[in-house]
Amino acid sequence: MKGTEAAARGSLISTISRTYSKILLNPSYRYLLLLLGAPVNIVVFLFYVFQRRKDDYVAAENAIRSRMLAEGYLDRLRDEVAQQQRRKHLFFKQKIGEQQLKHEVETIVKARFQEALRESTHKELQLNNQKRLTMADTFAWLIEKPLFFIISLIPGLFMYILIFLYGNPYLKYILERLVMTIFVIFGVAVLVFTILHLSPFNPAANILGETATTEQIANFNRMHGLDQNYITQLWNNIKGIAYFDLGKSFSGNEDITSSIARKFPITLTLTVVSLIIAIAIALPIGIISATRPNSFFDYSFMFVALLGLSIPNFWQGLIFILNFSIKLQWLPATFNPQNWLSMIMPVIVLGTGLTASVARMTRSSTLEVINEDYMITARAKGLTKRTVLMKHAVRNAIIPIITVIGLQFGGMLGGSAVTEKVFNISGIGSYIVDKQFIPDIPAIMGGVVYTAITISLVNVIIDILYAFFDPRIRSKMKQY
Repeated sequence: MKGTEAAARGSLISTISRTYSKILLNPSYRYLLLLLGAPVNIVVFLFYVFQRRKDDYVAAENAIRSRMLAEGYLDRLRDEVAQQQRRKHLFFKQKIGEQQLKHEVETIVKARFQEALRESTHKELQLNNQKRLTMADTFAWLIEKPLFFIISLIPGLFMYILIFLYGNPYLKYILERLVMTIFVIFGVAVLVFTILHLSPFNPAANILGETATTEQIANFNRMHGLDQNYITQLWNNIKGIAYFDLGKSFSGNEDITSSIARKFPITLTLTVVSLIIAIAIALPIGIISATRPNSFFDYSFMFVALLGLSIPNFWQGLIFILNFSIKLQWLPATFNPQNWLSMIMPVIVLGTGLTASVARMTRSSTLEVINEDYMITARAKGLTKRTVLMKHAVRNAIIPIITVIGLQFGGMLGGSAVTEKVFNISGIGSYIVDKQFIPDIPAIMGGVVYTAITISLVNVIIDILYAFFDPRIRSKMKQY
């Protein structure tokens, strides 16, 4: 039992040491590691400086330096450099004093001597199978001592968390994507606020009306912080987004966070349902078209897909309302969360473009791989047509399909305003449009940024799906 525990502990220590060494070689993570584990790293650095005095590299460097000086290498190098500098100045017809010449020679000689010393020391260590002591070696030596490891856990907790995340390629991959998402969201917030700040519309004049006095407009601006400078307003809005407290809207004095919390799930639900239905329809259609190219089914499906891409959403929604609501009276014309029938037309309108795009991409991507050599080999092994198609063709063709789905989902979620206006849906898209012409800056900022957050998280999921379906991406994740 003790042997098993010792082996597990040894494996853990070895993993931590190896990961610590890798992070120090990575410029993007090195300073983060040193900062998060500053107390531990200071102790490691002090031991490193002390041990370095007895390092094989230092001993070899001192011996080689003494030998080079004894052999007169430095004097020969100084004479050679002095002659070169005199010839150079003579060639360019430059007059130079002895003091300046001596300074130039000493600078060049010092750099060349250090370079020659470094090269000779490295060769000496390679011949003797020795290596230079590094800070990672000192950390590995210290962490093998149980007392140091236990004491370092509390001050170096965040450092060990970073080592754990870095040591797991999948968690590291997800963490990096999430960090990138934070920067994207911050960029979106700055861009949206800047555009609204530069807008020619005046919120106070639009809300209070033309009869508003100068004093009323000034009081309005003071109440909502619009009299402050650009940086202060930007900081207040970003802080409100981060703390989920966007304050009150300019018009209606409604709580913005509560309004978005009510409206955003409606848009998200419609988009997700449209996405699921679109994928369920588009993937089989694309695969069937790819397995029967230039057939009646292929031409029919692709013609319908082309129509789906060509029809504008607002026109399709109006036609649906005219026929299925007013004429046939099968479906309600406006959206009602309590009536699932009212979701049918908005879902179809939202999902039409996605269905067409995914179907066409599935067909073209599957056609590219269906005649590859590994497909012929799979069929030659006697695998059934269904197995070859689903296990080899679709699996290898899925990456561009996933990309299209991710892009189209972002377009559906961000561009749902038209569909929401047609069907009178009180979602986030119509909410942003209604606030745009005031402009109600905190409300627009909240709606746009929270939509951007959702789209960014979906992109993270798409990146993870890449690794799930493609083993080549998984192998790269483990290497970098």
